[in-house]
Amino acid sequence: MDIFAKCDGFTKAKDLQAMGLYPYFLPLQGSEGTEVEIGGKRLIMIGSNNYLGLTHHPAVREAAIAAVRKYGTSCSGSRFLNGTLELHEELERRLAKFMGQEAAVCMSTGFQTNLGAISSIAAKDDIILCDRENHASIIDGCRLSFADTRKFRHNDMADLEFQLQRGAAQNRGMLIVVDGLYSMMGDLAPLREIRALADKYGARLMVDEAHSIGVLGAHGRGAAEHCAIHPDLVMGTFSKSFASLGGFIAGPERVIHFMRHTARALIFSASISPASTAAALAALDLIETRPDMRQRVLHIADRVRTGLRDMGFRTHGTPASPIVPVIVGNQERMLRLWRTLVECGLFTNAVTQPAVPVGQDLIRTSYIAGHTDAHVAQILERFEHAGRLTGFLGSAEATAAADAAAAQLATL
Repeated sequence: MDIFAKCDGFTKAKDLQAMGLYPYFLPLQGSEGTEVEIGGKRLIMIGSNNYLGLTHHPAVREAAIAAVRKYGTSCSGSRFLNGTLELHEELERRLAKFMGQEAAVCMSTGFQTNLGAISSIAAKDDIILCDRENHASIIDGCRLSFADTRKFRHNDMADLEFQLQRGAAQNRGMLIVVDGLYSMMGDLAPLREIRALADKYGARLMVDEAHSIGVLGAHGRGAAEHCAIHPDLVMGTFSKSFASLGGFIAGPERVIHFMRHTARALIFSASISPASTAAALAALDLIETRPDMRQRVLHIADRVRTGLRDMGFRTHGTPASPIVPVIVGNQERMLRLWRTLVECGLFTNAVTQPAVPVGQDLIRTSYIAGHTDAHVAQILERFEHAGRLTGFLGSAEATAAADAAAAQLATL
């Protein structure tokens, strides 16, 4: 049997393309952060993770350009061998201090950071306790480790405690891994309760702050700061609020030292480019000195969330989030709403399995500190128009589907 045979049976994407409902790999012809151009049409961008709007900030761009002039476009090797710059070490020192940890190490992407950190620290006699809604990079990091991975129901503290009791009875090392802010549903992990359970049963806690760093907390340190707890390990990415590319893991110095010498995703990957490193440093400067940016993006998201709910859309998540998902609950109806939103001038993300469970298809929207009040008014007007054009607003069928999806969410 030909190993490529499975590819012939994969027709879903082409079927959606033929229907004009394919929402992925859309090439941007231009971008100003809050607005983009696709196919000659200008759209308001509400599908980006550029939460603080720093991808186009002059200080960030100039830092990246200066780094290219000084170091070139690539380090052409891994951190372990020839690919470490002074810039990398400066960024790691700054991040460790910012996150209140002893040390940090940067890796080439956020995805690789979770792969490298989890698979290096969790060994075959250990147990990983993993929330079922964790990001794919966490799931894959668990798979790459030799540890016994046990998933618990999303944000279910009773289920987590049951798994911790089992692990403690076996006297095994335990690592709890959760997203601080979940990227699709926009809900927070109950970190105070998780921290208390970790301490009670002698487990370590790792929090993925990819979507919360720079946005949540009094100083922008993420969901852990927002919830007033201190994780044992904290992971972050540069591709969201840091307007760059890469990731980091921070924690006790001895643990980070161990990861530097055992994390295959670090040792066998080329290091972060000079431009990306410098951009992340410049973004960190702004995160530390411009709290108004995170206040602004959360204010914008809350205005849109409230407006969409008032229209009759079903939203989900915490008010302390730049992410506002619109729950549809039916894949085809969700794709038709997405297509109509594009036609109305809004760039959103169409989210279906495996990113969300079956029956929880949604339109993911996310907001940028640079969105103006005029943008917010246009977003709400265009959403309402698209909702009426598709029959989503005022339709008993659509309301029932969204209600069913919302009810299912409440049981998870």
